[in-house]
Amino acid sequence: MIENVVIVTEPEFRKAEAVFVDASGLHCIPAPPEEDTIARAIREARAHHAVVGVLPYRKGLYAVLPRGGVLARFGVGHDGIDKAKATEAGLLCTNTPGVLDRSVAELTISLIVAASRHIVTLDRRMHESVWAPQVGREIGGKTLAVIGAGRIGREVARIATFGFRMHVIGCDCAPAPAQVLNSYGFEEVLLDFETAVRNADFVSVHIPASPENAHFINAERLARLPAGAWLVNTSRGAVLDEAALYDVIAERRIGGAALDVFEREPYEPRHPARDLRTLENVILTPHVASNTKEANRRMAERALHNIALAGAGDHARMDLLNPEVLSR
Repeated sequence: MIENVVIVTEPEFRKAEAVFVDASGLHCIPAPPEEDTIARAIREARAHHAVVGVLPYRKGLYAVLPRGGVLARFGVGHDGIDKAKATEAGLLCTNTPGVLDRSVAELTISLIVAASRHIVTLDRRMHESVWAPQVGREIGGKTLAVIGAGRIGREVARIATFGFRMHVIGCDCAPAPAQVLNSYGFEEVLLDFETAVRNADFVSVHIPASPENAHFINAERLARLPAGAWLVNTSRGAVLDEAALYDVIAERRIGGAALDVFEREPYEPRHPARDLRTLENVILTPHVASNTKEANRRMAERALHNIALAGAGDHARMDLLNPEVLSR
């Protein structure tokens, strides 16, 4: 194995090619993202580390990297990496927290604006040569419930409060310090979902895809949303029951939904009869919230920085997802 060779999944390599090509002390090689092909590339290049994207990796990848190697996630969500298998194989798993918060938050706010002003529908009709104005709504003064008051949720709250003068209510599993409330513009951060969304015009989801969060936004919680409220999800597809969402929108029990992430990507409905693409009040984007030039560069730099820290034995400064591996 050659410690300075890094295999990078091709989509991520192209997003920040200059960073990977110019990496000091590291030789980064692009490879197709599927698990068998990236594993083959690691073997052939005798690589020590890998940078991967959003696809799930469940099998052979963990057997081809050497103990002490880094499996670096290009992004924040890491449900595609099996941390238990990585730890057993002695691999250091990392992600890139903080560097994409602004990009994800900006898309979230953009989806809220698009929903309130019917931008997608109006654009489609204009391209069909149909002049059909619709009455929209200002988002200033409206209530936004932010589910998950972590880094990205806080940035969404900051833009919504100080940029658009929205009323922002947070919901999280732990009480928030007063400093968080003041710095990011939350009026309050509650522990109870039903109370947090009671008067919401928009509900934006920012929670990780962990086993306990699977289908967190389910039929029961969707029933708690006010009539006319829009649901926005730029976190992970696994936290939302898409079939239940289809039902409440089709039955006009909520205003609509704007989604950037899905249970299956590329999007494919789990139930063919419940295809979100067939609904009028649904805005769909193909998992692009963090896909900006600025965030891509920062993610690449952070992934390579984690690899450099591992090489220096500076594990304390790494964005380590499986710190238990150090005891092995």
